[in-house]
Amino acid sequence: MKIRNLAMATAGLLYLSAAAFAQITAIEGVVKGADGAPVKDALIQIDRTDIKGHYKVKTDKKGHYIYNGLPMGTYDIACLIDGKQADQVKGVRTSPGDPQPVNFDLRQAAAAASAKQAAMQQAVASGQISKDLERGLTAEQKKQLEESMKKQEAAMKKNAALNQAFGDGKTALDNKQYDVAVDNLTKASEIDPNQLAVWSNLAEAYKGLASTKTGPDADAAMQKCLDAYAKALAVKPDDAGIHNNYALALAKAKKFPEAQAELENAAKLDPPQAGKYYYNLGALEVNGGQSDAALEAFKKAIECTPPYLDAYYQYGVLLVAQAKIVDGKITPVPGTAEAFQKYLELAPTGQWAQSAKDMLATLGSSISTGYQNPSAPKKKK
Repeated sequence: MKIRNLAMATAGLLYLSAAAFAQITAIEGVVKGADGAPVKDALIQIDRTDIKGHYKVKTDKKGHYIYNGLPMGTYDIACLIDGKQADQVKGVRTSPGDPQPVNFDLRQAAAAASAKQAAMQQAVASGQISKDLERGLTAEQKKQLEESMKKQEAAMKKNAALNQAFGDGKTALDNKQYDVAVDNLTKASEIDPNQLAVWSNLAEAYKGLASTKTGPDADAAMQKCLDAYAKALAVKPDDAGIHNNYALALAKAKKFPEAQAELENAAKLDPPQAGKYYYNLGALEVNGGQSDAALEAFKKAIECTPPYLDAYYQYGVLLVAQAKIVDGKITPVPGTAEAFQKYLELAPTGQWAQSAKDMLATLGSSISTGYQNPSAPKKKK
């Protein structure tokens, strides 16, 4: 009886040992790089997902790896190169017998990842996830994609509203319907406060609106114009054109020092157009009664490359104002005639050509210092 029990117990142990041995599995494979060559020392990280278990192995010089002695189970297997995950295979179920093959071809993986990314971008653009793409997504990836699609949908609605408001505002501005332009462009600025074109056009709409008002209403509209230009510059502080337009608005508001500073900024930011900005500065200073400063600004416009042609004429006009009258004749200061001549040389049919010729004809001629009443009867000879 004892011998029989011992035999049965021994048979049971042999069965258990065989069963335990049968549960041992293996995984092996080859790692190829993006160039198709075997990758040596790639780290293969094997993580069991049904219960806790972590294993690691490196590839040999042929890019081959094998891990024996894995309990039968389900694993996620990652390939790391230089510490960064290059590829991953999830949900590998091992079984007794031959090693479970898990290869990594990084060239194919890169192509697959690129195709997947393109499919995800298409899903965001179209608002629909294809069945093929959905099958290849993890739950986390699907959640992220759905969030991106919602953001894209919201952005498209926002852009549509922005474009509508801006388009209506711009059309109204072109038609000098300033109040309508202000309403629509203000709406556009509220939808997206980071659009340079919105703020600059809103500034012009307020400037136009100010021209239709008087007194405090005109001042209030002009101040809103200046505020809009300031916000445009906050969006893009290095835009020379906005500095120039802001300066012109400041001059209209009779803020000449601030206008001069803005035009100086424009000239520094955009040297090829500096002549135009210095010319505008000279014109502002003439309007402000600052003849000496205007002379300097027109001189700078002339010195720019290329020179601003009209600056020669305006420079000459200011020099004429400094001429002296000696013995009834105009004695111009040096450089006066040269300025008009240079203008005619560069722009013989320009808008100031006839005036420049008249100025040259006048220089050095005799003038009458007496007064004669044009209504008085003419004396008979």
